[in-house]
Amino acid sequence: MSETAQTSTPRDPQRLHEDMHEVWGNPRGLKALSIVNHTTLGLRFMATGMVFFLIGGILAMLVRTQLAFPDQEFMAPEIYNQVFTMHGTLMMFLFAIPMLEGLAIYMIPKMIGARDLVCPRLTSLGYWCYLFGGIILTSSLFLEVAPDSGWFMYTPLSSGEFSPGPGSDFWLLGITFVEISALSAGVELVVSILRTRTRGMSLDKMPLFAWYILAMALMIVVGFPPLILASIMLELERAVGMPFFEVAAGGDPILWQHLFWLFGHPEVYIIFLPAAGIVSTLIPVFAGRPIVGYRWVVLAIIVTGFISFGLWVHHMFTVGIPQLAQAFFSAASMLVAVPTAIQVFVWLATLWLGRPVMKLPMLWVLGFLIIFVCGGLTGVMLALVPFNWQVHDTHFVVAHMHYVLVGGMLFPLMAGLYYWLPLFSGRMPSERLGRWGFWLTFIGFNATFLIMHWTGLLGMPRRIYTYETVMGWDIFNMLSSIGGFVMSAGIAMVLLDIALHFRFGRPAPQNPWNADTLEWTTSMPPSAYNFASLPRVDSRHPLWDDPELPRSIAEGRHDLAVIDHGRRELWGSDPLTGKVREIVHLPGNSWWPLFASLALAVVCVCLLARLYPLAGLATLAAVGFLLRWSWENGAHPRAAPDAQVQPGDPPLHSRTMDGPGLWAMSIALLANGSFFLSYLFGWFYLWTVSPEWRMPDTSPLSLPLMVLAGVALTAGTLWLEKLVRGLRRQDDRGLALGLFAVTALGGAQLALLIWVIWQAGLAATETAHDAVLLLGLIYVLLHGALGTILTLLQGLRVGYGYVSAEAPFEPAVVARLWRYNLMVFWIVVFALVTMPMWLGGGA
Repeated sequence: MSETAQTSTPRDPQRLHEDMHEVWGNPRGLKALSIVNHTTLGLRFMATGMVFFLIGGILAMLVRTQLAFPDQEFMAPEIYNQVFTMHGTLMMFLFAIPMLEGLAIYMIPKMIGARDLVCPRLTSLGYWCYLFGGIILTSSLFLEVAPDSGWFMYTPLSSGEFSPGPGSDFWLLGITFVEISALSAGVELVVSILRTRTRGMSLDKMPLFAWYILAMALMIVVGFPPLILASIMLELERAVGMPFFEVAAGGDPILWQHLFWLFGHPEVYIIFLPAAGIVSTLIPVFAGRPIVGYRWVVLAIIVTGFISFGLWVHHMFTVGIPQLAQAFFSAASMLVAVPTAIQVFVWLATLWLGRPVMKLPMLWVLGFLIIFVCGGLTGVMLALVPFNWQVHDTHFVVAHMHYVLVGGMLFPLMAGLYYWLPLFSGRMPSERLGRWGFWLTFIGFNATFLIMHWTGLLGMPRRIYTYETVMGWDIFNMLSSIGGFVMSAGIAMVLLDIALHFRFGRPAPQNPWNADTLEWTTSMPPSAYNFASLPRVDSRHPLWDDPELPRSIAEGRHDLAVIDHGRRELWGSDPLTGKVREIVHLPGNSWWPLFASLALAVVCVCLLARLYPLAGLATLAAVGFLLRWSWENGAHPRAAPDAQVQPGDPPLHSRTMDGPGLWAMSIALLANGSFFLSYLFGWFYLWTVSPEWRMPDTSPLSLPLMVLAGVALTAGTLWLEKLVRGLRRQDDRGLALGLFAVTALGGAQLALLIWVIWQAGLAATETAHDAVLLLGLIYVLLHGALGTILTLLQGLRVGYGYVSAEAPFEPAVVARLWRYNLMVFWIVVFALVTMPMWLGGGA
């Protein structure tokens, strides 16, 4: 589609905004639960994350109170274990990542010139899963059955034998539930950044914050599935006895560490990158000049993302890995300092060449620079294997982690909150209260954790609930505890400032910091649609180039300023050049995300209570809600009440073959592929490393039946591809019949797979080999069922007129799932059946 330059004829701005509000406005009362708008959901994410942050902070103060004096009896050891486990869990899983995702959800559309994220109902589902998962997990504290095995849940300590209560189950199910939210946001942000930027915003004109969020979202998509797999495996071991981590049955507890840190170390950079994006956004504004080395920063972001996935073993230097592996991961751990240093020097150069103004947000930025550099230096120290051996599992590691995560995330987050506070509320924060909050937090933080490096070097282990006075740690723990309470006072001062400013803050002028990015062209606070018209962007600094841009946008002088059709519209643009391809029309407010997440919450609670029949019914309900949600899509009247477009405008995305939904499916399958590769890693790891792994001489799976199932899947995939090629030629003859035939082939594959599982007689509760085998077959079976059901729905939608040569989009999306299923199936046949036969059962 060639780019068209349709600048709307100016109309009455007041009437335009009223009409926009009629289509985009948020309902009130109970109906507010159906809101899918990114601004509201971003605020909900951040507000909920702040609640979990406060709970986690209270738990931290309980820990510091317990450790302030030797031989303390403030908390019993079992309660202390629950408190420190939940402190780490809340801060890492329920505060840091959701808070930054919430900020990204709120800011990204405004920065890239879009009216919303591309899959708004997915954002809503993510929020409700986050809220319900967090409530389920946090409720374990009040029920006094919280997990007590550490926030990393190492096996065998977290297994049923050593943690027989429900605490570990709360962690495993609650965190898995929350991870659905993280993956939803990851997929949403990647597709929105790549495919919905405003006209002219090519990748090299994109704000740096969007680059950081793009990298973060891709890392979430690739990095979170290993933990989801590990959590599923451990819960299956605890609930039904599948021995994935039991050495005697052929499992290995070290597999949990590998899968956890395959997620855990990228998570450090998932947290750091958005925070660094805030710093890269603020420094040019307060330095009064463009950032130095834009392309170098982008390169550093990309390199950091790649290297972060090659560092996970440096958390495992003491578990007995080979020396060659130790040397490799030690070098990689030091190498990651290079792209980080590039960013630090770019920030310093920008400040040096500009004229910095020391406003309140810049205080937090400078605090970040000091603390994060110190944390990075101790990180390089920990990358050295001999030093790592000496301080592993001591308070030195705790101090390093807080310097990197609190210094690298909390301080930039506070800078960003103060910077964007006028955008959130339309009012300015208090400089006096804000400075008090900063200095108390900065001094208290360093008093707490700088000293903790010394207690670690003196040998104080992590996770001990008390100590004797003869150890010589008394004064240092007392000072750390005092520092912790000073820091808490600083955080309280910041929260007080934010709360008071909504009532007493002076009204903010338009663009109060003289910023250069598009979010400051919106009203303050922003409307539900962000922009009455979508501007063209020809540089990285649109507001510096055209200070009158907010007025012309509000007057409807740019693109897509027509709303008579009743659709929620934004541009669908080329991922590289920013040229307009299509008009993306978004669904309106919906109850289906809430209903689906409620059903999933019931599944989680039933699994905790071991009510498996009820869990099965709730699962069916969740699937039903999700399928009903998918029905209101594409050419459905609720998704596109009017298919007409303005003369010269590109078509609606549902009338093309390359809409954002195709990209969303691709990114979701990338996450799926990460899950599957993690599964293959576990299979080959146990096969080659576990001392008690027992590979039978002949595979229990029938190779002929597996091949027949593969033939059915291959035939169905090829037939579906043929139908999609016909739609590309505007030919929909025999479309419904063909889709039903593909559905039948999918059903045949499922029947053959069920026969294979039934015939195999797997002893999944006795050997890790059979347990891993069954898990892989269930994975293939579920994906085959999903592809079959979605194809059946496509056939039904043809009958309703929602899929045709005029609306050809959806079968192409489903075909991508079938291609993925085909690839995975034959890999499973090769890895689980053919390879063991070739190499011999005892290999």
